[in-house]
Amino acid sequence: MTEHVKPQDIEARSFEIIKAELDAMGISLDPEKDPVIRRAIHTSADFDYAETLCFSPDAVRIAKDLMRSGADVVSDTNMALTGINKRKLAAHGGSARCYMADEDVAAEANDRGITRASVSMEHAARDAKESGRKTVFAIGNAPTALMTLREMHDKGVYTPDFVIGVPVGFVNVVEAKELILETDIPCIVNRGRKGGSNVAAAIVNAILYSMG
Repeated sequence: MTEHVKPQDIEARSFEIIKAELDAMGISLDPEKDPVIRRAIHTSADFDYAETLCFSPDAVRIAKDLMRSGADVVSDTNMALTGINKRKLAAHGGSARCYMADEDVAAEANDRGITRASVSMEHAARDAKESGRKTVFAIGNAPTALMTLREMHDKGVYTPDFVIGVPVGFVNVVEAKELILETDIPCIVNRGRKGGSNVAAAIVNAILYSMG
């Protein structure tokens, strides 16, 4: 039998179901991480995130502080960009951007024989350095984006203020996530193959919503 739920109550009911199922599994979430993990589960209907979503020390607090101070968010897909609550972000002085469709990014990637995601991260890093703006990277699709962020960090060219690393797939996905987890960059990363642009956007929104 279906459950009658008013449209405005569907999300709240979903979160009630998620909590009940986590309780039934004997999983108790850290209060600070709880909103992020539950929203990742909510957007994917995948309870594995309760076990595989990894947080660097004080990750949620650091991300909140960045967004409260007007940090920008750079995504690796327009899908993630669409899903981010830009009104909430703008209320704190931040904006969201994806460089993937920029003509100069596509041309440079073709000339150099590398992915647009890699070039996008280089352009985002350049813009962040020139503007002096703090930037949160929300990566839900391209492992090469994470690999480029790690490479720039290792070379001392640019270190991201925060990385949400949840690309989905098979080629270099697991390895790229571990490259970020190995660093001292504040991050939220989902270990393994799972993730996606929807999950990246959900994590950004979970942080924004939990700021009040």
